[in-house]
Formats: sequence, C-alpha cells, structure tokens
Amino acid sequence: PWWKTNIAYSFYIIFFAGFLYVVRRSELNRREQKARIRENELQLKATEAEKRAIMAENERKTKELEEARQLQLSMLPKVLPKLPNLEISAFMRTATEVGGDYYDFIVQDGGLLNIGFGDATGHGLQAGTMVTLMKGFFTSNASKLELLEFMNSCSAMIKEVNLGRILMSFSFLRIKECRLELSSAGMPPVYYYNGKTNEVEEILVQGMPLGAMKKGSYKMVEKELNRGDVLLLITDGLPEQMNNNDEMFDYSRVKNHFNEIAGNTPDVIIEKLIRSGDEWMQDKIQADDITLVVIKVK
Repeated sequence: PWWKTNIAYSFYIIFFAGFLYVVRRSELNRREQKARIRENELQLKATEAEKRAIMAENERKTKELEEARQLQLSMLPKVLPKLPNLEISAFMRTATEVGGDYYDFIVQDGGLLNIGFGDATGHGLQAGTMVTLMKGFFTSNASKLELLEFMNSCSAMIKEVNLGRILMSFSFLRIKECRLELSSAGMPPVYYYNGKTNEVEEILVQGMPLGAMKKGSYKMVEKELNRGDVLLLITDGLPEQMNNNDEMFDYSRVKNHFNEIAGNTPDVIIEKLIRSGDEWMQDKIQADDITLVVIKVK
C-alpha cells in the first residue's frame, strides 16, 4: 500500500521532524516573549523608581526654594515708615526661582530716613544668603556710618565672606528735611520726577557691586527735593522682562510710563507700572524678581 512505501516513510519522518521543530520553536518563542515581558516589567519598575526619585528631588528642591523665598520675604520690613513729609510705597513679586531683591528702611531720630535697595546677583539659596548678610549689615551699620563709609565697609565684608560670584548690587539713600543723598553700586538708575517741571531725570551713580573689591570707589549724589517730587527705585526685573516675541520691556519704557503717572500716589504709581509690565509679558514666565519702591514728597 502507498502508506508503506519509502516515500510515505520519508514524509512521516519529515512531518515528525517538522512537528518537533515547530514545538521547539514555539517553546523558544514563548521563553523569549516571557523574557521580554520580564525585561519590560523590570524597565517599567526602574522607570517608576526613577520617576519617584525625580519627584522626591523636585519636591525637596521646591520645598527648599519655598523656604528660601520665605526667608527672602522675611528680610523685608513688615511696616513701611510713616513720615510727615514723605509718602512711601513698596512692591516685590518673586520669580519662580528665588532671586535676591531686597529693600529696607531705618528711621533715625529727627526724621532721617535710611533706604536700602538692592539685588544680589544670581538666584537660589546663595542669593538668599547674600540678602541675609545685607540685612545684617544694613540693620547694624546704616544709621551709624556715613554713606560712602557704609558702602566701602559692606564691600569689604562681603569680599571677606567670599561667596564666589555672588555679589550685591545696592543703592543707599538718605533723606532728611527734603535733602537727598544717594550712593549706588551696580544698580539701575533712580528715576527722579521733578514736580515743578513735570520731567523725569535718571540719576545713575556708577560703582562696582558690593563684594567685587575690598576697597571700592563709590560716589555720592546730593539733591534738594521739593513738594510733588517723586523717586522711583527699581531692580532690573521689570525693565529686562521679555515678552512672547523676546522683546525687552526696557528702561526707556519704564521712564516714559513713570513720567505719565508720577502725579498719582505711590501705591497707584506701582499698580500702574506692574499692570503695564504684566500686559507686556502676556503669558511669558516672569524671569526675575520685580521690585519697586516709590517715595513722594508731600
């Protein structure tokens, strides 16, 4: 019969060998698939562990930044000075990453007002450390030392602490009986609005940031203030803020807008400047702390 022929037996052998091959191949595929599944599971677990580690690190950094931000805010005066001849308002809005903006006031006997206004270079905890140092210097020595003596003393002490590239840009102002004394170290200009001429003047005092040199060469500007005059102090956060087209708000825009609104109260002046900056930013993230102090002579 045909099923007992050599051809039939050859076919049986080939069929059986093929069956064994399929079974073996299926077993190997099953093992490979199982190994891939196991590998994917291990990769997934590793990815999840990495995500958890990243989340934990981000939470830690967020907590540290928030603590640094609260420390920065705690350095600011809780209550603004109330003087019979001056009206004062201040504003600070921190960026996502902690910066180093700082302002402070000390009123001495006789109504002499000391104003500290600064911006530590860089961001993060180091900038916060610089603000803490400056707060201590200002609280301890601002009312004891002459203007230029204070600036040189702070520069020498910051240089001695050696925080690397972290320096302190700082303006120190004194106002007594409508007499202004001003020294500055690496800060933007102070904008002075003359109530009689209705014009804005930029008072720019050249000087290296505090800590750049042990013996700095700082200068002082003196000016008589009259009723209706206004001083605007700013850090670089507002004028250097970019919009969606990567265009800078710019110092000239700050000056021109200040000239238009200087007849208002300090609170309103700040409100209008901030609103103008926010409209310029659109949905762009704020890159740096924005800080303003406005002083108006009554």
